[in-house]
This record gives sequence, structure tokens and C-alpha cells, in this order.
Amino acid sequence: MAKASFARKSLRLMFWVVVAALVLMFSIILLFRFVNPPTSAFMLGYQMGDAREPLQHEWVPISEVSEWMALAVIASEDQRFPEHHGVDFKAVHKAVSEYQAGEGLRGASTITQQTAKNLFLWNDRSFVRKAIEAGLALAIDAIWPKQRILEVYLNIAEFGPGIYGVQAASRAYYRIPAGVLSPLQAAHLAAVLPNPNVLSVLSPTPYVQERVAWIEGQMARLSRAGYLAEINAGR
Repeated sequence: MAKASFARKSLRLMFWVVVAALVLMFSIILLFRFVNPPTSAFMLGYQMGDAREPLQHEWVPISEVSEWMALAVIASEDQRFPEHHGVDFKAVHKAVSEYQAGEGLRGASTITQQTAKNLFLWNDRSFVRKAIEAGLALAIDAIWPKQRILEVYLNIAEFGPGIYGVQAASRAYYRIPAGVLSPLQAAHLAAVLPNPNVLSVLSPTPYVQERVAWIEGQMARLSRAGYLAEINAGR
């Protein structure tokens, strides 16, 4: 009886710990809808690690970011961004099907998932982290407007060693503010997002150059489709 009572108390305690954690996370997500995050999990990890370069970061409102930059990251990372609810289940199903068919496991993360990961989590490919990331992305999409998700993503994404956010990247690579980035410059910045510690904006490999050309083509197509107008007019 004593063991059963202890087990019930332990389960009850675990339940309330989980509830408290969920309430805390929900509250933080709600707060960050209106208040700019002062830092991110990835930035803190960089500062606590063996950083070879000083951290560069400067928050900029999305109204002061070139529309080409917003279009470039959508073209590069998540073309169904205006349509899904944080997790693109169609892309996930396709990735799983390709993996089961013997192809390599490719990422299917949305901009919202990448925002959740960069802001709150750590960088690995475990299913546990991916599950937490998906849950956070669904919550973020339910609470934040699409424009806010894009704004936070552009301000915390890593564009190179120690370079976080589009404003810091624009100044580091082009010596200009993010508001005047050209389509080509925006495409170069977006092209390195999959692996900013390996891929270079200033010394692009043939692979990066191919990505830049592809992104520019997708930007032109999405621009004609009015993607940014749809996001700006959304909830």
C-alpha cells in the first residue's frame, strides 16, 4: 500500500510539473507575441560555447527589413508558410515516404519550427527534440500572426559564425542596413541558412551559387503570386 501511495503521489507530482511547464511556456510564447525576445537559446549556446567570434545581433522591426529578404527566406525555407499552421504535415509525410523508400532523411521544418528551435531548443536531429519543436510551432502559429513569426525568425536566424539576425548579417556582409537589401543580396543570405557555419555568403561555393540562382527564380514566382501581401494582410 505504501508503495502504491508513493507511486500515485509521484505521478501526481509529475503531472503538475508538466502542467506548470506548459503554462510557463504558453505564457512566454504569449509574451513574445508583443515583446521582442532579448536573446535566443542558440545565441546563449553560442556565447556559452567555444565562440571564436564575438556575437553580433541587432533587432530590427520587420517594417525596416527589405521585402526581398522576407521573400527570400520563404522561397528558400518554406513556400507553404502562409498556408500551414506551424507544421507542414504534407511535407512531413513526403519526407517520411521518401525515407521509407530508401532515400535520405531530409528536413521538413517550417519557418515556424525553425523559429521555435532557435528561440527555445537545442540543435540535434533527435525525434524527441523534433516532437517538442512541432508542439511549440503549433502553439506559436496559434498565438502569433504570420508576420510576427517571420519578424522573429529574421531576427534570430544564424547567418554565419556569431552573426544572428538579418540586420547584423546585412551590416557584416554588405555594410548596409537590412532595409535596403537587394534581391540578389537577400538570396545570398537565404542560401546559407541551412548550414551557416559551413556555407559562406562572401565566398560562395558552386553549391551556394546554384542555390542563389534557384532562390532568385522562386522569389520572382512568389512575388507574382503576391505571397507577402497575403502574409501582411493575414491574422
